[in-house]
Amino acid sequence: MEIKIEINGVIEEQEVVELYRLNNWSSADKPNQLLPALRNSHTLVTARISGSLVGIANAISDGHLVVYYPHMLVHPKFQRQGIGRKMVAAMNSIYGDFHQQMLTADGNAIEFYKSVGFVRAGKTEPMWVYSGTEH
Repeated sequence: MEIKIEINGVIEEQEVVELYRLNNWSSADKPNQLLPALRNSHTLVTARISGSLVGIANAISDGHLVVYYPHMLVHPKFQRQGIGRKMVAAMNSIYGDFHQQMLTADGNAIEFYKSVGFVRAGKTEPMWVYSGTEH
């Protein structure tokens, strides 16, 4: 199984929505906002196996100092096979020297992000105004 990681590749609505639905992300219900959000990210990383989208991650950044990673998803059938690590490595190839790399993690993702070097940010508390339902 060869995993192809691409930076700023082409994505299609149907494959993106399917991946988000499989991961129970509420943004799958908003493709008219989701697709432009992903396509207009500072960086978009895709993972494909035999041409099929099995992972996606995006970054929002000022391009110099700070980067935020809002989305990283891997198809449930392909989790724990190194795809997430490869997408993080692709992001690190761009943002690894930035002063601040941030993300919000919950559930099983917390241990994954710890395993690739993320730590809790001091005494910060995650806060948001959120219209989703999956948390």
